[in-house]
Amino acid sequence: MTSGNVLVIMGSVRAGRLCEEITQWVSGVGQSEIGRPLEVVDLRDWKLPMDDEPAQPILGRYAQAHTIAWSEKVKAAAGFVFVTPQYNGGYPAALKNALDHLYAEWSDKPALIISYGGGGGSQCAEQLRSVLMRFKMDLVSRMPPLRLTHKALETQEIDAEEELLPQKSAIITGFRDLATKFAN
Repeated sequence: MTSGNVLVIMGSVRAGRLCEEITQWVSGVGQSEIGRPLEVVDLRDWKLPMDDEPAQPILGRYAQAHTIAWSEKVKAAAGFVFVTPQYNGGYPAALKNALDHLYAEWSDKPALIISYGGGGGSQCAEQLRSVLMRFKMDLVSRMPPLRLTHKALETQEIDAEEELLPQKSAIITGFRDLATKFAN
């Protein structure tokens, strides 16, 4: 297992997203539990055009500079925390695209899924879990759902510490479960 950072990947690039505030809060909660550095990765910072590689990702023969850089970033990571909203019962296209740009770089690495939405995002977490299993990732069995209030969804504003505090123990447990994956 690599000794790299754990990448906390923000699953949304949408305007007006709550992902930044939620991801920062999640990272703050998890940092003391994981036993290794966390690095937040904003997919907005990674320009990964759809389907612009001539070869299939499973072959690992990347031609585009952005894919090569993304590959190096993911390959150097020890594991992942995916923080993602639920959009219409699924996870965002930007996250799917970021995953599908690569293949082997994800394999055999531990991962934790944290979803959020009005109902907690359990449908998107299940879909993401299914995809990550195809990469043979070592998934934490619990996927903490963060239930947002109607007010947060309507105003697109959140005080994560105040609103998510009742769900903090689930995040701590998720990070502790992820930490055990590094001990094995």
